[in-house]
Amino acid sequence: MKKYITSIIFALTLCSAFAQDQHKTLAIGESAPDFSLPGIDGKTYTLASFKNAKVLAVVFMCNHCPTSQAYEDRVIKMTSDYASKGVSIVAINPNNPAGLRLDELGYSDLGDSFEDMKVRAKNMKFNFPYLYDGEKEVTANKYGPVATPHIFIFDKDRKLRYNGRIDDMENPAKTAHSLDARNAIDAILTGKEIAEPVTKTFGCSIKWAEKSDWLEKAQINWAKEPVKLDTLSAGGIKEVLKNRTDKLRLVNLWATWCGPCVAEFDDLVTLNHTYRDRGLEFVSISADDPANKNKALKFLQRKQASGVNYIYSGDDKYKMIEAVDPKWDGALPYTLLVEPDGKIVYAHQGAIDAEELRKIIFDDPMMGRIYKEPVK
Repeated sequence: MKKYITSIIFALTLCSAFAQDQHKTLAIGESAPDFSLPGIDGKTYTLASFKNAKVLAVVFMCNHCPTSQAYEDRVIKMTSDYASKGVSIVAINPNNPAGLRLDELGYSDLGDSFEDMKVRAKNMKFNFPYLYDGEKEVTANKYGPVATPHIFIFDKDRKLRYNGRIDDMENPAKTAHSLDARNAIDAILTGKEIAEPVTKTFGCSIKWAEKSDWLEKAQINWAKEPVKLDTLSAGGIKEVLKNRTDKLRLVNLWATWCGPCVAEFDDLVTLNHTYRDRGLEFVSISADDPANKNKALKFLQRKQASGVNYIYSGDDKYKMIEAVDPKWDGALPYTLLVEPDGKIVYAHQGAIDAEELRKIIFDDPMMGRIYKEPVK
C-alpha cells in the first residue's frame, strides 16, 4: 500500500510540474480577473457577485482528483467558520472532460462534467458556490491554477494576497502543521502581512482542453493490447467465481447473438479501463457455440477487450447456468461482481445500468477514495 501511495504522489507531482510550465499563475498584487460562470445552483456568478466580501477566496477544485476530494470537507468547514467575518469562498472546476483519461477516473465515482458537479455538491453538502469553467477554461487561463486544489485569496480591493495550497497535509486523517489559507485570511482581516504569500501546490494537474490528445493516445495503446479467447468448462466457471485473487472481479456472461449483450459491452470495457489499475479484473464468458469461437474473438478484438476472455466449451448450457449461479434464470446478459474468496456483491440479469454499476464498484471496500471522509 505504501508503495502504491508513493507512486501516486510521484505521478501527481509530475502532473503539477507539467501544468506549471504551460500556464502562467496570477502573481501576488495583481487584480482578480473577472469571470461569468454557471453555478450548479442554476445561477450565473461574476466577480461582482461577491462585491461585499472583505476577503474572497477562489478555490480551483474538481470531482475526480483524490487530492481535491481530500480537501472538500476542509473547504466546507472554512466556508462555515469565516462566513460571519465577511469572507466569501467560491469553488471553480477548471477541468475540460475532453482532457480526462478513463484511468484518471479510477479514483472517483464521478467525472468532472457539469452534471457530475451537481451530484457531488449534493452528496457532500457543499455550502459554497461551485462553478463550471471546463467548457471554455477562460477563467482558469486567467488565474493559472497549477493543480486541484489551488486557492487564490484576495483582499477587499481584490488584489491577490495569497495563492497556493490550503494547508500542508493532504490526508485529512492527519494533522496539518501549517494552515496556510486560514493564516492568510486571518492576516488580511487583521491588516497584517502574510508571512508566506506563495506556496507550492500538490494535486492533480488541470485537465486543459489541449490534453485531449491523451485520450487518443490511450485509445491507440489499448488497441495494441493483445485480445485472447480461451475455452472454459463448467468446472472452470466455478473456479472463476471463487476468485482466488486479491482483485475485485467483474464477470459478464454474453453472446454475439444477444442484442443487449452487444449493446452494453462497450460500457463494461470502459469500466475495465477505468478501474483496472486499481485492482478490478474484467472476465467475459461467451455463451456462443464453441464452433463460433472465431466470431466471438473478432468481436472482442473490435471492442478492445484485453481483459480475461473465455468461451464456454460445453454443449450443455444448463450446466453453465448452474455453474454460474443456481438463481440465474439463464437469460443473457448476466453480470456479477465478485470480491476475493468468492463473495458475490452484485448479480444482475439483463442489461446493466453502467452508472449504477460504476458506483457499486467504486463503493466497494476494495476501491473508494484514497482518503475517506472524516467522521462528522
